[in-house]
Amino acid sequence: MPTWNPDLYLKFGNERAQPAIDLVSAIDIESPKKIIDLGCGSGNSTALLKNRWPNAEITGLDSSLEMIEKARESDSSIDWIVGHIEDLSPNDKYDLIFSNAALQWIENHDRLLPCLVDALTNNGVFAAQVPNNESSPYHQVILRVASNPKWSHKLAAAKNPLTYHSIDYYYELLETQCSSLRLWETEYCHVMDSAESILQWTSGTGLRPYLEALKTEEERNAFKAEALEGYRDAYPVQSNGKVLFPFRRQFILARN
Repeated sequence: MPTWNPDLYLKFGNERAQPAIDLVSAIDIESPKKIIDLGCGSGNSTALLKNRWPNAEITGLDSSLEMIEKARESDSSIDWIVGHIEDLSPNDKYDLIFSNAALQWIENHDRLLPCLVDALTNNGVFAAQVPNNESSPYHQVILRVASNPKWSHKLAAAKNPLTYHSIDYYYELLETQCSSLRLWETEYCHVMDSAESILQWTSGTGLRPYLEALKTEEERNAFKAEALEGYRDAYPVQSNGKVLFPFRRQFILARN
């Protein structure tokens, strides 16, 4: 897992928040008593959960101490925990298990997601959103630059840090375990100021493991410069000077 810079991640807070807003609004559960936000980051998505269900007991869990410290500053009434999603105890039952843009950092979804559904109370809901950008220019530029012999020997441990699966995969994985299962995809078209903005976006998430694998700031800057060149080619400037950045995301709503 990469380390996280909360301020860099939140630079595009509105764009990153919209999928969480859409997912929360789609959850059909009236009065959950116990909620956990897995991979809660700095607590933005957790705040959405609290706003909708203010009387629930809410926990925010994230593996990044930096993110949890940021979250604690925002709301001391929520139970913020540093921990790994994979270590969630099956004995702790939740009415709502929520995860926004976190599960892609974890392998073995075939074991993880059924375990999360098992941690639901009767008629509880598992709600998750994960990016689905394996074929997008955003992701392909990173892989292309990283595969250059100039970098590949230095980045072996950082290659393919994200887990991607299809909607069909999640359907087959969960449909026999759930009383109801809803799956969908949405492509958000973010209006960015420039290709440099896309580089800033990726530097806070998908590019992070590659940058951390490099030893010097000079190497990191050189790697980012090559990625930026790829983004300039992949995302043309519009007539008003802006750049359109399509970003596809998958959504899962499963009821126990």
